[in-house]
Amino acid sequence: MIKFKSYSNKLFFYTFLVFILFAILVIGFQSQREKEFRKSQLENTLNNITQLTQQYIDENDLFRLQALDDLDSLMKIIPQQGIRVTVIDSDGIVIYDSEVEDLARLDNHANRPEVLKSLSESFGANIRASASTGNDYYYLARFYNDYYVRTAVLYDTDIVQYLKADRLFLLVMLVISLIIWIILILVIRNSNKTITRLKDFVVKLNRGEEVRDNIRFPNDELGIIGKQIVDIYADMKNARDELSLEREKLFNHLFALNEGVAIFSVEKKKLLSNNHFIQYLNIISEQSSISAERFFDVSEFKPVKKFINQYVKGHEQINAENLPQFEVTVNKEGRYYSTRCIVFPDGSFEILITDITSLEKRRILKQQMTSNIAHELKTPVASVMGYLETLMNNNIDDEKRKYFLEKASAQATRLTDLINDISILNKIEEAKDHFSMGEVNLKDIVNEVINNQKNRLDEKKMSVSTNIKDDVVVNGNQTLLFSIFHNLLDNAIKYAGEDIKINISNYLEDQNYIYLSFYDNGPGIADEHLPRLFERFYRIDSGRSRKTGGTGLGLAIVKNAVQLHNGYISARNHQDGGLEFLFTLGK
Repeated sequence: MIKFKSYSNKLFFYTFLVFILFAILVIGFQSQREKEFRKSQLENTLNNITQLTQQYIDENDLFRLQALDDLDSLMKIIPQQGIRVTVIDSDGIVIYDSEVEDLARLDNHANRPEVLKSLSESFGANIRASASTGNDYYYLARFYNDYYVRTAVLYDTDIVQYLKADRLFLLVMLVISLIIWIILILVIRNSNKTITRLKDFVVKLNRGEEVRDNIRFPNDELGIIGKQIVDIYADMKNARDELSLEREKLFNHLFALNEGVAIFSVEKKKLLSNNHFIQYLNIISEQSSISAERFFDVSEFKPVKKFINQYVKGHEQINAENLPQFEVTVNKEGRYYSTRCIVFPDGSFEILITDITSLEKRRILKQQMTSNIAHELKTPVASVMGYLETLMNNNIDDEKRKYFLEKASAQATRLTDLINDISILNKIEEAKDHFSMGEVNLKDIVNEVINNQKNRLDEKKMSVSTNIKDDVVVNGNQTLLFSIFHNLLDNAIKYAGEDIKINISNYLEDQNYIYLSFYDNGPGIADEHLPRLFERFYRIDSGRSRKTGGTGLGLAIVKNAVQLHNGYISARNHQDGGLEFLFTLGK
């Protein structure tokens, strides 16, 4: 192998070799193209003569009249010299040849290469020795349904030379190559300065020495490249510093997350883990450990380990656009942990452990609510059906009929109220974004609620006093704000008793919240019921609540509506007697 003292000599040598090879390929390619072009010209000439012959035969009906000898007159006017024309019938028998008089001695031409080729292509061409004359010809044949017309030119020295590439072209290419080569030598020598400076730049980088980013390069293309390399290095250095900062942020983020996160290599070696991962791992395994690799020894995570082995051991292919994922929930001493695994294309994988106890308990609560709803619906439905069956199956007087219809109507109304309350609760919890918010005057809402309930208040000799300023405005949903005060007032009318006073006041206001109080001077409730007062379907006296038509959802709606307005509500027994609700509404 050749050794060089400098890169410029090495570049010079290999550029020379590449250039010579390139020049040879270009000259060879262009020569071949010129040969193909000249061959195409020759075939075009023969093809024209073939078509001229066919037209002469058809116009004079020579084939049908068997008068092909008349083609001799055509041969005399063809300008090209040394052209041979042969007519062959569809069976391969020669019926005319411009150079052979005794056609009987000619062999059957059906298997001639040019003849066979003309059957599948527009024409067939071939170079071979003639069996009849012994000379080499360049043949071209075409098939015209009933016969073949074949033209040929003597493949002598003149034709061979014609098909060769022009020597002048080769000479011109060599001269151009020489000029280009001289220019390349000058460019390579001039580029040596840039290469030397780039070498010094890289050597300093490798040694860890301080590198200036203002190195001057020649004002040429290679100099521009050298300057770009230095600039790229400066950008990469800045990017590396920023990446280090982002990496530090990522680590801080991982350790601040409430989820446990760990990343493992394909060999199941820990690459990264945060404190929560170790904490959750210790809780679930009931062992103290600081090793994330202990994850694979915990029995609760066997399904995750089995899933990982399918991909780490190569049993399954990994689609980069749809990464394999697996999730399992672990229940440990009343707490629930979601364990999720994601496998990456290189076989490494990430495991996330999330404490979903609150979500799981909420799901269980919803299941219980569904059961409660079914139970609550069953009673009014059964009552309505009982009353209707009594009316249909018995002959009763008008007074009793009216009594049963009124009872059925009351139960149907209770059923409607229950369905409406359930609908409102679900909408508040699951479609919060669907409630439009705007400025709502709170005093107008309270007055509207009181006016709607005036008849019921009068029946029970109840009075309502309000202490809300005229300009108190809340950014909220008018329907839900109406529902808050409607349900509180409805609750007081049903359960506080008769001849009761109700007070609604705005006792405080700050930059973020409006503080409200709603209380009556009724008998109040026992303290043990206060913590559960806002639970769905919770009743202090189930029988009494159903008699008054309550659904058990009114205060649950109040709590959820208050929370939707960024507020908080609580209940207590008022110091002067009765039940008091204290709540806030965000401005």
